[in-house]
Order: sequence, then structure tokens, then C-alpha cells
Amino acid sequence: MWFFLIKSIVGAILGQATNSWFKKTKMGMWFYKKIDSWYNWAAKRYDLDVLTKEEKLIKKFPALKKKIDKLEDQVAKLKVEIVNIRRK
Repeated sequence: MWFFLIKSIVGAILGQATNSWFKKTKMGMWFYKKIDSWYNWAAKRYDLDVLTKEEKLIKKFPALKKKIDKLEDQVAKLKVEIVNIRRK
């Protein structure tokens, strides 16, 4: 019983270590890009709603969305002011 428990824990640790190393290699980057493109293809083909972390947080915290929108508006106004100042 203990053997199987320890075996699964060690296997998970080694698997995660290998995965984090593989992600940084050229082949790993290619592989993860390919998998991501397949996910996107399936989401478009089968009309699946794939939420990003940001979308999940916005649904969970609507006040956060208001604050982000307010900050984005301020940044846009500041950019316009900078362009106007540079023209003078």
C-alpha cells in the first residue's frame, strides 16, 4: 500500500520536473504552440467558450472590471495629452 502511494508521489514530482524542463526547449515550445493551436481550432469548430484567467477573474470580481476600465480610459487620455504636447 505504501509503495504505491510513494511511487505515485515520486512519479508526479519527476513528471512535473521533466515537463518544466521540456517547456523551455525548442521542441517543447513548438509542441506547446501546436497543442495551443489545436485547442483554439477545436474551440472555434465546436463553438466552445474558452475562458482566459483574466475573463474568469472579471466574472468573479465585477468591481475589478470597472477599475481596469477606468484605468484604461485614463491611460488613453494621457496618451492623447502626450501626443498633443509633442506637437507643440
